Amino acid sequence: MQAAEIVTTMMANDYFSQWLGITILKQSEGTCKLTLTIRKDMLNGFGIAHGGITYSLADSALAFASNSKGRKSVSIETSISHIISLKENDEIIADAFCETETEKLGHYKINVFLKNDPSKIVALFKGIVYKTSKNW
Repeated sequence: MQAAEIVTTMMANDYFSQWLGITILKQSEGTCKLTLTIRKDMLNGFGIAHGGITYSLADSALAFASNSKGRKSVSIETSISHIISLKENDEIIADAFCETETEKLGHYKINVFLKNDPSKIVALFKGIVYKTSKNW
């Protein structure tokens, strides 16, 4: 399977990403760019986006980017730093790419930024995936 076909197949079965309203902007081998718009039901008690929203967007980008290389991969470690708070109707993009990899592990970085101002990084996400022996 090609990268685009893998990501399309994964998204078709990823009901959580669908519920979030994620749209795939770009996918290629080892990379993925996703977007979503912050909705009212994504806000926490402070009236800003719940941290789990940016985390989930970045986590989906990690999954799609790592699997797009053709081997079924699962995350084994992730972390996020929240830099800028988000409000309703903010549009964000998660841009995932492979920094380095071995036969069994892939190290990815995902930058989350405002769609209308890519210089405004809202979150930095790092993830490590385990590459299984199963191919797509």
